[in-house]
Amino acid sequence: MDLESAREFMRIHHRAVLATTRSDGRPQLSPVTVGVDDGGRVLISTRETAIKTRNLARDPRASLCVMTDRFFGEWIQAEGTAEIVHLPEAMDLLVDYYRRVSGEHPDWDDYRSAMVRDLRVIVAITLTRAGPDHSG
Repeated sequence: MDLESAREFMRIHHRAVLATTRSDGRPQLSPVTVGVDDGGRVLISTRETAIKTRNLARDPRASLCVMTDRFFGEWIQAEGTAEIVHLPEAMDLLVDYYRRVSGEHPDWDDYRSAMVRDLRVIVAITLTRAGPDHSG
């Protein structure tokens, strides 16, 4: 699967499981919601204190399994390198992420306050591989 096809799938389908690597080498899995920015990066909103954030700060390799709302059916796996964007730089990305995934927020000032209060960050993943290339 080419990377643009994977991005297009994620522009429509936002449910995913993110795999990061624990310090002992074992995988750590997290259900997440994904969006795709204009530059083609996969965006995930999470907390600065989350285990996935600490894992990615140590080892930026990230894998995603993205599925439809039906769960069974189409899905993709995508891999790439993650960058963690912290506040205050993350605020515009957090707003952009929300709009791409959920539309307009009823109170952007409240949303921005919640992002600061919750110590939110953006995980921006640059894709390097996606699949499957065939089913079997």
